[in-house]
Amino acid sequence: MAQKALEDLFYDLLKDVYYAERKILKALSKMAKGAQNPKLKAAFEKHREETEGQIERLQQVFEIFGKRAVSKNCPAIDGLIEEGEEVLEDFRNSPALDAGLLAAAQAVEHYEIARYGALRTWATMLGLKDAVKLLDETLQQEGKTDHELTALAEASINAMALKKAA
Repeated sequence: MAQKALEDLFYDLLKDVYYAERKILKALSKMAKGAQNPKLKAAFEKHREETEGQIERLQQVFEIFGKRAVSKNCPAIDGLIEEGEEVLEDFRNSPALDAGLLAAAQAVEHYEIARYGALRTWATMLGLKDAVKLLDETLQQEGKTDHELTALAEASINAMALKKAA
């Protein structure tokens, strides 16, 4: 068996992230429908639109890399999405629902930030300058979304869950 190189690792992770983004796209619709707070609902809807653009950028990265856009099952994202679905089910109509959904969304954001950071670094090492720009755009967008979710949690969502529960 031939030894694998960074190109193989890059392609493998690219397929993983492509799968993840497509799963996240579906999950964001469910989370937006389940969210009780209008600002959280709007945040999920905004991120869903951004995710559509991220999928398009990934397709461009595949093209730059000279490979077909295909996905590879990603147990990590499946698990994170499953946790979010459990929150939706277990905390339905609960004052803590939105706090749980927000935390689940941030777990997904942190996963994406880690993955896009690795892909951007490897694309740089592989000399894929156009891919680096696309991956960096998505990485910056994911970081901004994470900060916006944190601000929403700290400004209102977590406190609302606490006040209602008291």
